[in-house]
Amino acid sequence: MKKRKVPLRKSVVSGELFPKKELVRITKSKDGGVSLDPTGKMPGRGAYVALEPSEVEKAWDKHLLDRVLETEISDAFYQELLDYVKHQKARKELFSNE
Repeated sequence: MKKRKVPLRKSVVSGELFPKKELVRITKSKDGGVSLDPTGKMPGRGAYVALEPSEVEKAWDKHLLDRVLETEISDAFYQELLDYVKHQKARKELFSNE
């Protein structure tokens, strides 16, 4: 059986390439709204951040997503993103031990 190619994406915080499943996508829609995109298929400009709380905190401190998506992002959104990343990392560690 032929081995499938794993899609890679670059984290906007660290600049490292990761498999797409190890990243979370943040999208900016045409009307300027910013939202989490867990499926990776929402329309709009996208930016990827690794599922590491330290990367999200670094992005929050330096407001990297504001610059990449060219919009102002609230602290509430960064908090939501941090909570989501912590939850996904905990799920990954919990289910990978089986």
